[in-house]
Amino acid sequence: MAIVDFINISTVSAAVALIGSAGIILLPKPVDKVIMFTLLQGGFIGMIVAAKYLDVAVAVALFDPISTVILLIGIIKLNDVRRKKLEAQEELNIA
Repeated sequence: MAIVDFINISTVSAAVALIGSAGIILLPKPVDKVIMFTLLQGGFIGMIVAAKYLDVAVAVALFDPISTVILLIGIIKLNDVRRKKLEAQEELNIA
């Protein structure tokens, strides 16, 4: 039994999904989390294709960019709220 026997689309997709999941949990910056989320999505689509649910894979591939854009908009709003909160705290400290 060779190691090459373990390398197939489902094993590689599961590894990519696990790396993405660990990155989401461990990385502190929100933009890095978005990159890892995209890695997780790639692994997820690979696992769906390995299970031969191609129609589901097409639907997931169409909705993934939309969810990424929504996530990025949320991160931008969150950064704005944090920046305004810091500015308000600085004004209170000065006054």
